[in-house]
Amino acid sequence: MCLRVTNLYKNSCYSIITKKIYTSSILSKVNPNWGSTKPHRRVKLYYKLNAMTDPVVEKALAPLRTSVKEQGDFVRQLKATGAPVLDIQKAVAELKLKKKLLDDKELELMPATAYFDRAKMENLLKRRFFYHQSFSIYGGISGQYDFGPMGCALETNLLNLWRKFFILEEQMFEVRCSILTPESVLKTSGHVERFADLMVKDSKTGECFRLDHLIKSHLEKVIFDKKTSEEKRKECENIIIKLDGFNKKELEEIIIKYDIKSPITGNILTEPIEFNLMFATQIGPAGNIKGYLRPETAQGIFVNFQGLLEFNQGKLPFAAAQIGSSFRNEISPRSGLIRVREFVMAEIEHFCDPSDKSHAKFSSVTDLELTLYSACNQMDGKTTERITIGEAVKSGMVANETLGYFMARIYKFLKLIGIDDKRLRFRQHMSNEMAHYACDCWDAECLTSFGWIECVGCADRSAYDLTQHAKVTGVRLVVEKRLPEPTVVDITEIIPIKSIIGKEFKQKANIVCQELKNLSPSEVLTLQKQINEEGKYLINVDKEKFTITKDMIQIKSGPETRYVEEIIPNVIEPSFGIGRIMYALFEHSFQIREGEETRTYFSLSPIVAPLKCVVLPLSSKEEFMPLVKQISSDLLKLAVSHKIDDSAGSIGKRYTRSDEIAVPFGITIDFDSLKEPHTVTLRERDSTKQLRIPVSEIASTVQELTDGLLTWQQATEKYPVFEQQESTKLPEF
Repeated sequence: MCLRVTNLYKNSCYSIITKKIYTSSILSKVNPNWGSTKPHRRVKLYYKLNAMTDPVVEKALAPLRTSVKEQGDFVRQLKATGAPVLDIQKAVAELKLKKKLLDDKELELMPATAYFDRAKMENLLKRRFFYHQSFSIYGGISGQYDFGPMGCALETNLLNLWRKFFILEEQMFEVRCSILTPESVLKTSGHVERFADLMVKDSKTGECFRLDHLIKSHLEKVIFDKKTSEEKRKECENIIIKLDGFNKKELEEIIIKYDIKSPITGNILTEPIEFNLMFATQIGPAGNIKGYLRPETAQGIFVNFQGLLEFNQGKLPFAAAQIGSSFRNEISPRSGLIRVREFVMAEIEHFCDPSDKSHAKFSSVTDLELTLYSACNQMDGKTTERITIGEAVKSGMVANETLGYFMARIYKFLKLIGIDDKRLRFRQHMSNEMAHYACDCWDAECLTSFGWIECVGCADRSAYDLTQHAKVTGVRLVVEKRLPEPTVVDITEIIPIKSIIGKEFKQKANIVCQELKNLSPSEVLTLQKQINEEGKYLINVDKEKFTITKDMIQIKSGPETRYVEEIIPNVIEPSFGIGRIMYALFEHSFQIREGEETRTYFSLSPIVAPLKCVVLPLSSKEEFMPLVKQISSDLLKLAVSHKIDDSAGSIGKRYTRSDEIAVPFGITIDFDSLKEPHTVTLRERDSTKQLRIPVSEIASTVQELTDGLLTWQQATEKYPVFEQQESTKLPEF
C-alpha cells in the first residue's frame, strides 16, 4: 500500500490521524461514511502531493495563513518586550488555535485519502509474537511489553547497525552506566523538579488518570454528541487546542465546569496533583540512599565526563554513546510501543568547543536534502520545506554545523533501515516547548496512524548539564584550551582552605568550595569587606546558608600570566527511541498482497530483518537432507541468520509464513536440485520473483543481498529467472 504524506503540524495532527477525531464536521465533508468506520480498526490517513500549490487552494488558505502569521508576530513581540509569562502563554494558545483552523481548512481541501488497517497489523504482530503485552496471563500491565523471537532479533539487528553506523564510523566511545541513579544526580539535572505531569484519582477506587488526557477524551465525547450545541462544540475544541497552556487551577476549573468524572466508575475525582514520572527506589538494605530508575541514559555520560576526556587525551571534540533501558512511570500509557514505561534508548553526547561548533565531516552532507519544519514556518502559518542541510545551516535555520551534521546522519540511518522518507520530517521546537537545557532542538518525526511521532531528538544542550554537575559537586568539569599566545590578566580570586572547610561543613564542603571559586571579582571584594568588618560572610548554596570565616579562605590578587583557558564544553545530543523507531518501521513496511486481503506481511529491509532467509525443502525425504545441511552450514559460516522450514504443507503456505515474519529471501530445494549440477531457487519476498542459483553460490549471494552489496535487480541480471509458478503440482520422488 502506497501512502503519500501531508505536511501537518505535530499537535494538530492528532486531530487528523487518531483513533478519536474531533473535527467531525470537516471529516464528514471528505467522507460522509466516516462516522460508520470503526476507528479502532481502520485509521484514515490524509496526504497531499501538490494540492497546496494549486492557486485556488492557496487563495482559500491565504487569510488563515495571514492570521497565523499575525499571531506569531504578536508572540514574538511579547517575548521581545519581556511581557508577563501568563500573557505569553495565552498568546501561544491562541496561536495554536489559529494553526488548527488552518490545518482543518487544508484537510477540507485535500482530495486524496487512504486507509491503514492497524487492527490487521497488530493482529499479525501478536500472532507471530513480535511483541506482546507483559504478564498477559495475569491480566497484563499497560505500557509494558515483552519481545518475542522476531521482535528481539529485529531490535538486535537495529542496534548492531546503529553501533556500526554511529559508534564505529564516527569513532565514538561507548559506555554502559548504572540504571539505578541517586536522587542527587537527577535533582541536579532538573528531573526531580521538572519531570512531572498533573493527574487526578478516582475518589473511591484510587484509579489514576493523566489530567490533560482525561479532559481531552471527555471533551471529544461532548463534541461527538449530537445533542451538543454548535457553540459548546466550538468551546470544547478551543479548550482542547489550548490544553498545553493551562495551569493547574484552570484545568481544575474545566473539570468542575464540565462535571468530568472517572471514565471507569463515574466516581468523583480528586483535586489535581503533580506526579513525578520517575520510578523511585531505595538503594541499599538500610534505605538511606534515595534513588530512581533512570529516565534517560544521558546523565550517566555527563557524570563520567572526566574519565572520557582523559581517555581522549584532554582534547575536543569527542563523542560518547550509550545504549540501554530507561524508565518513565507514565500515568496513562497508550499507543502501543509509542508511550511505554520501559524502553530502550540509544543516545550520543558530542562534546565540542562552545566557540567552534563546526564539524570536520560536515562537507560530506551539505548537499543532502531534508524536509524541515522550522519554528518560524510553524509561527508564520507555512508548511515544511525541502532544503539542503548546508543551506539550512548557512541561513541560521539550523544553529550550527555539528547539529546539522547529526541531523543528516539521523536521516541517512532512518532511511537505511527502511523508514519511508516521504513520511519523515524534522520539526524544530518552538521556544515555548524547548527543554530547559536546550538552545536549539529538532525532532525527527515519522508519520504513523497515531500521527507524527517523535522518534529521534537532536538537541544542542549547550553547557547546561556539565555546569550543573560541576556546581553541585565542586568537581571541575572543564577542558583546558591552549591560547594562541600568553595573556596577562589581573585576578582576584578566593583560595578555600579545604582542611578547615571540610571539618566545618563535611559532606557539603566541596559544594561550598566550588561556590567560593565561582564568586565574581566584585563579590570577592564584598566578601573581603564583610569579613574584615564583621568577621564572617554568609554564602547561599542550594537554598542553605553557610558562614564563612577569615581562617577558611585566602584571597589572591594581582597579575597572572595565562597560557590556557578553561572552557565548559557544549553538548550536541542525538537521542533515539528504539521502540518508537521499530513501531514506525512496522507501519511503514506493513503490506497486504494485492487481491489477497488475508495475506499480510512486513517488507522490512534485509539489513534489519529478523531472519535473512528461510531454507525450504519441498520434501521431507532423506534425499533432500544433505543439501539442506550443506546450505545451512554455508549460511552459518557467513553469519547469515536463517531458519529451516521442513514442515508439512504446501510451499505457498510456507512462503506465507516466512513473509509474515519479514524474511526477505527464501531458498527452495526442489526435485531439480537433486540433479547435477545442484541448483536451488531464490525467492524475493516483496516481488515473489525467483532465480535459479547454483548451490555453491547461494550462501554468498544471500549474504551480499542482505548486506546491500548486491541488489535484486543485479542478481536477476546474473542468474536466470525461475518461471515455474508456486501452485505447480510437484511430482512424486
